[in-house]
Amino acid sequence: MVAKVILVSACLLGVNTKYNGGNNLHPGVCELLDKAMLVPFCPEQLGGLSTPRAATEIVHGDGNDVLSGCAKVKTKENQDRTEAFIKGAQESLYLARKLKAAGALLKARSPSCGSGCIYAGDFSGAVKTGDGVAAAALKQAGLPVFTEEQFKEFKCWLDGRDS
Repeated sequence: MVAKVILVSACLLGVNTKYNGGNNLHPGVCELLDKAMLVPFCPEQLGGLSTPRAATEIVHGDGNDVLSGCAKVKTKENQDRTEAFIKGAQESLYLARKLKAAGALLKARSPSCGSGCIYAGDFSGAVKTGDGVAAAALKQAGLPVFTEEQFKEFKCWLDGRDS
């Protein structure tokens, strides 16, 4: 049986792709290697941003709004990074399609990868309802998207059973 291909935020696998040069290693994710083909990726790097890089948040909306041209991704210093985030989302979607990915496990609250909840756009640490730009693109294409905070549900989905 061919294992499901799952896109995974590279930072969750311990790759130093986080904006500050660090990672968000999640020990449970590495344990999935015997259940699925995990493909690490970072939408922000795919969009051309370096690591480390300035922290960013989505202003006046979420990833769906960014993709439709109604919101921007900006740094605290008000530098516009929208173009890189859109490119990263497009490249992530291309990767998912090429690899026939079954779904994605992404970093919670990220302006790229957040699913269902992202940072509020004012750099206060507050959150708002919405998706990151890459998560929105993947969802619009019909892929199931989970975050590490939904790890139990993700594992049940991967095993083909209800949580």
